[in-house]
Amino acid sequence: MQNFYLLAVGAGASVAFQQILNSNLRIELGSPWWAGFASYFVGMIVMLATAMLAPGTRPSFNEVAGVPWIFWTGGFFGAIFIGGSILAVPRLGAASSLALIVVGQMVGSMIFDHFGVLGIAQHPISPVRIGGALLLAAGVVMIRF
Repeated sequence: MQNFYLLAVGAGASVAFQQILNSNLRIELGSPWWAGFASYFVGMIVMLATAMLAPGTRPSFNEVAGVPWIFWTGGFFGAIFIGGSILAVPRLGAASSLALIVVGQMVGSMIFDHFGVLGIAQHPISPVRIGGALLLAAGVVMIRF
């Protein structure tokens, strides 16, 4: 279990570094949209290589065709994340941008958990969870100073 905690922390650190790299790429390319495309393109190549080299079975055409359409929209929301981050980091800084993103993730996640969106396990919103989200928001305010 501890390995997954470290994996999550490492993933978070990589997101922070990704946003700085994408922000700098935006300056070099003169476009947040081309920087976002480049980020996704490189990520797609890495994920394709990983999927091809990883052990295990490959999904069949019928399995792929049977996936509900809504599950294919993750990349759309990823594009919102990448585009928003590329625009926010130069103006707000990496720490403030990512702190605000985490607040958005927390609020969205609490709502999704509460209603069990798309079949995830329900975890009702409680005063303790709301308090945690408020502390996180307070952390954003403190990071801005």
